[in-house]
This record gives sequence, structure tokens and C-alpha cells, in this order.
Amino acid sequence: METVFISKLKPFLDAVAEQMELYVPKKTGRHFVYSKYNPSTETVVEFNNIRTCVPAKEFLFPVRELAATSPKSLDLKDIKPFAVFGLKDCDLRSIEILDKVFADDEFQDPFYVALRENIFIISGDCTEIGESCFCNLFNGRAFAGGGFDLNISKINDGFIIEAGSQKGQGFIEGHRSLFADVPEALLAERNENRARVQNQLEQNNTELQLNTTLREVVENSQNSEVFDVESQNCVECQACTRVCPTCHCFYLYDTKLQSYFAKMKMWDSCMRTGFAAVAGGANPHKVLGDRIKHRFMHKFVYFLDRYGIDMCVGCGRCVDADPSEMDMRTVLRKLSEEFKDKKEANVTK
Repeated sequence: METVFISKLKPFLDAVAEQMELYVPKKTGRHFVYSKYNPSTETVVEFNNIRTCVPAKEFLFPVRELAATSPKSLDLKDIKPFAVFGLKDCDLRSIEILDKVFADDEFQDPFYVALRENIFIISGDCTEIGESCFCNLFNGRAFAGGGFDLNISKINDGFIIEAGSQKGQGFIEGHRSLFADVPEALLAERNENRARVQNQLEQNNTELQLNTTLREVVENSQNSEVFDVESQNCVECQACTRVCPTCHCFYLYDTKLQSYFAKMKMWDSCMRTGFAAVAGGANPHKVLGDRIKHRFMHKFVYFLDRYGIDMCVGCGRCVDADPSEMDMRTVLRKLSEEFKDKKEANVTK
């Protein structure tokens, strides 16, 4: 695949917007959100230094969407190509996780698959590390290693663009006049930037490095009091699951829309009191501490057993979104210390 150089982003973004709808990061306060790109305005699109506060799953697994209609059925051909600029490595790995849920050979969600096939992913290197970022604990990096159509690296004099798929390579070939060759000095600058940010990421999370796997720690915490203790800091707002890029629980409900009936699909949350309630009123997760435990078991045990991959990418969005003092990293550290003490106690017996 090819690597090219461009001095300014706007000509590149304009070229993308000519072919499809384009969503770009927009800064609001300290955070980035997504907005639709308008080529006719002179507003400068800022290269987001870290991941946005909203997850990439919103583009592929919307908060609320039609699942079926009657008497007329939905037409998947209505889904048109679109592009998203500014996704980070943690976002790309979260999409890989969602692929296993919604695009697996055994079961496929046709709406997710259609959106997945039509998305044009333009990722970008992280140029800074957020206080809440801990992706390196899950083999994450400050730059994308794959899963993108085009990846952009910011350097002093412009941007290096790398193709990661045939779609990305095709775009470069179709807009050859926009790009220039990349001198070795600029590639060296990009690599130095990546190494610097990666080193900062690892230094920030030194205290979270474990001597055992998170799966073993969490699986052996079934009787731990940590979940009940930490639940005292939780206000049950469900923000952690809403902003999580890999949480994918949803529920279906029927409704009447204008002249037709519809079945709607909407995000759900395992942190909701009635999430696990069944007919007759029984609720195995009525206690908040049990719901928190279930969330951790799903992230680090159940999903790993089924798909062979952790369901957490360490993006830190749940840490930023929580209005209380509930912090996944704190819970994992406490569980790890508890697990270590138990192992040492067993050795001395």
C-alpha cells in the first residue's frame, strides 16, 4: 500500500466529501465530537489529538434504529457510502470487536453489515495521551496498525497519509494531483512522534501493569467485596456503557410510525436496574454490585471465552464520562491486589 504527503487537510477532505457524506471531529470544550463536514464553509477542521468522547459504534450500531417495518419492508440499498475522519487505534479495535458480534458467519445483523460495508475509515495517530487512556494494557497503540482505509499522521509541515485497504489505495490513485511523495526525513519524523507518544502512554500506566492476565484476576473475583464497595461510588447513570465503544446490548420494541408499524432497536445497559429482570419479577442482578461484577465478567471473561478477544480496548471513555468516582482502572487494580494476596496466602499454607 502507498504512503503519500499533503500539506493541508481541506483539499483532501473536500475530495472525500465529493464522493460521500463525511463526518469530522469538532472540538467542544475539552472534548471532540463528530459533525457532518460542509465543504462550502471555511471552518478549519482540527486534527483531533486524541479519540473523540463519543464512540465509533454510533456510526455502525446507532442508538436507535429501525429493525423492521410492516407492511413494507426496509431496503438496505438505501444505505449510502459515508466516511468518518479522526478514528483512533482504540476505535478501530472496537469495530473489530463489534464485527464479531454483528458480522460473524454464524449470525449477521444485516443493518450492521450494510453500514460496515459502506463506511470509509480515515484514522489518525494520537498526538497526545489523555489522563484516562490505558489502551496499551490491551495491546493498543498511539497509532493504528490496521483496520483503516486511510490513516493520517500529523507532522510539522503537513500530513502523511497511508493507505490500508484497496478502497484507500483507490482513493489515492483517483486523486493523484492532491498528493506528493514522502521524503524519508518526514517518515522518520512520523516514527519519532509515534515512539514519543507511545512511551508516554506506557509511562502513564506503569502502575496498572499486572503480572497475570485480567481474565484470571476477574474470573477469580466472584466472591470479592470490591464490587459492592465500589458500587457505593456509582450513581447508576449508565454513562459507562453508553460511551463504551464495545458495549452492544440492545432491546427491541414495537411502535406505530405514521402509516406503518415498526420494530425499533435501541441501546440497553447492563447497569440498568431492570436489565436482567425476567417474567414473574425475578432479577438475578438486582443488586448494583452484582451488575458491576457482571459487566467486568462480560468484558474480561465471557467475551474472551466466546471470541478469543478482550471486550475492552482501554479507551478510557467510561472514566471520563462517569460523574462519580467510579473508575474501571481502580477496580481492576484492587481486584489484582486481592488476587495477588490470595495467591501468596495459598503458597505459604
